Amino acid sequence: MSRSRFQHINFPIVLRMIGWLLVIEALFMLVPLGISIYFRERPGILAFAFSVAITMGAGLFMTFGIKSKNETMRKREGLLLTAVVWVFFSLFGMLPFLLSGTLTSVTDAFFETMAGFTTTGATVITGLEKLPHGIVFWRSMMQWIGGMGIILFTLAVLPMLNVRGGVSLFNSEVTGITHEKLRPRVSQTAKQLWFLYIVFTVVMAALLIVGNMSWFDAVCYTMATVSTGGYTTTDAGLWAMHSTYYNLVTMAFMFLCGVNFTLIFKAVRGDFKAVRHNDTFKWYLIVILVFSLSVFIYMNIKGYGTNVWERLELSFFDTISSITSTGFASYKYERDGEFIALLMTTLMFFGGMAGSTSGGAKIDRMMVLIKNTRNELYRTVHSNAVTSVRVDGKSLPHELVEKVIAFLAIYVLVFVVVSIALTLMGLPIFDSMFTSMSTLSNMGFGCGVTDGVGAYASLPCGAKWLLAFEMMVGRLELFTVLALFTRSFWIKD
Repeated sequence: MSRSRFQHINFPIVLRMIGWLLVIEALFMLVPLGISIYFRERPGILAFAFSVAITMGAGLFMTFGIKSKNETMRKREGLLLTAVVWVFFSLFGMLPFLLSGTLTSVTDAFFETMAGFTTTGATVITGLEKLPHGIVFWRSMMQWIGGMGIILFTLAVLPMLNVRGGVSLFNSEVTGITHEKLRPRVSQTAKQLWFLYIVFTVVMAALLIVGNMSWFDAVCYTMATVSTGGYTTTDAGLWAMHSTYYNLVTMAFMFLCGVNFTLIFKAVRGDFKAVRHNDTFKWYLIVILVFSLSVFIYMNIKGYGTNVWERLELSFFDTISSITSTGFASYKYERDGEFIALLMTTLMFFGGMAGSTSGGAKIDRMMVLIKNTRNELYRTVHSNAVTSVRVDGKSLPHELVEKVIAFLAIYVLVFVVVSIALTLMGLPIFDSMFTSMSTLSNMGFGCGVTDGVGAYASLPCGAKWLLAFEMMVGRLELFTVLALFTRSFWIKD
């Protein structure tokens, strides 16, 4: 095949941008390094000091050692950068786990790091209480960075990307069926979204500290909550603290971070009309209420919990945790049957609103699918009728509806293929399906062989690499990653 048939891709500019991103990652690592110094933990200090040096060195070399004749970044380079940078961040982000001796396997370290950055929350680590504070903090911080997005943060702090393919980068990483900008320039929108994200972080941490949680646990749980990631600071998790106050604060912020951040920003600025007339937000509320009450009724029938109020708290907590893909769990339901586990799997598939930090297929797409199905059923009877899918009072373009349906079809296909692959690797079929949906939706819940803290460590190496890839595909909403595996991305037609 002649070289002229290959698409021209500006690899130097992609590698230089990855270099800048690695420099930013090294700067983030300085925070857990400071935590390790504060707690005087030598393993953590050495691990992060070396990790910072290696990551910073690699980043500076790629930034200034690679020359590019063309500084333009087109859509193709934007897609490549957005997908590949999550791999680079995970490869360098796993260094503290290996250098501190927390994990000795590259497979486990990469899996843990990818689960962190994609906010999946699946873990191979047990004995969290015995780990250096810096390592525990880094796990939560990875989720916080990945929650709003690595590329989105870079667009906020490196305005030069606004004229070097910033729009394509923004669209590649931000979740949703449409991408609404708050300001004309992408960098301004990125700054405002990150500002709101930081405000949520500060407010929640303050509320937990006021409730008498230690500052370290408060910050870690906050980062894991606002990112809808779900990493904990102990094996027992949040519910071991037996505090209704902590649970209510966590529920409130899980709920908020499952809402489109652009919609929240409008509400903060006084535009409550946008919230009242937002169809997706109404669906989000209805799904949470219906599923929470269903779980509550089932819990009363089965006699879960000690009283009605505890059951009500448990049902709403787990429902919100599931639909937002946070993954904080309160009870092992599957030991008394798989009904609630099935409900949680359904919620994983739904996910929160597009433009939030939650995972899943997004409830926006489910709403479009249901409305389009209703139209098609109507046209079966009234063949000459002209119908359209209307959201927030506006008709969606037919091309957008087709893209939504294609996304959901591919989403199910990826889920099925990975489920089959896990079954071939020896996992029971229901466990395979639950685990596949959990990682694809960036949830992190386990079931059966993957249930429990660190249970993912028991999986074969091949399964861990496959699930790590599925996490990335789910976080970047399929097309950004899968487009790299198409012939048209590399070859001219």
